[in-house]
Amino acid sequence: MSEAELRLIEEAKNCTLYTIQFTSEDNSEFERFYAKFKDDVELNPDLMRIVGFIDRIADVGALERFFRPEGKMSDNVCAMPVVSSKLRLYCLRLSDKILILGNGGEKKTKTYNEDDELKGYVLTLQKFDKLIKEGVKDGTITVTENTLETDKTFDL
Repeated sequence: MSEAELRLIEEAKNCTLYTIQFTSEDNSEFERFYAKFKDDVELNPDLMRIVGFIDRIADVGALERFFRPEGKMSDNVCAMPVVSSKLRLYCLRLSDKILILGNGGEKKTKTYNEDDELKGYVLTLQKFDKLIKEGVKDGTITVTENTLETDKTFDL
């Protein structure tokens, strides 16, 4: 089991962006995703496309059309981008105004379930999603129109 915190990336007009920070890691999940591909000649263009989508989401909101549903019907796990790309970034889309960026990787299989690395990122987000829902119920997490407030550490 690992401890993780929610970390604010950017509070923009139409969307607040967060990521997950494991207390045992120096970098957040999104920073680790970015670092994996920033120097990769072949995959960097796909990474830059995802970064462009994130900038656009900050401006216009985390609209459903920017994401491909992943995970189960009962959770908020989704992937970027919806356009053809070798990379997948997994996220929790809580609303048009709240997005939690996770980690991701190169898509080499038809589904994330066939790739242990990608499956791990999705499972982490599914657990985080469940803990957020429980926190909202028990009052340790407050969700406003565009923020998620908690000083809680999550056990994943």
